[in-house]
Amino acid sequence: MIEVVLNVLGVTGLCLAVEYCLKHQTTESLDEASLIPFADDPEVARRVELATGKTVKAVAPEEAKPGWGDLEI
Repeated sequence: MIEVVLNVLGVTGLCLAVEYCLKHQTTESLDEASLIPFADDPEVARRVELATGKTVKAVAPEEAKPGWGDLEI
């Protein structure tokens, strides 16, 4: 019985913590955050824009610095 009560309290606490963390987020900021995984690949960002109609703020991948490309250890 005590395990059930502790499990219910744990799930309730998790739900309240997530609600508290997301309380000050706007719909726009959540939409923008959902598109972040596609921002580093311009081709994928373009396909996501075509599929969803939302603008992805894509950035070009960072170029490797000279001497940092292929390190053999």
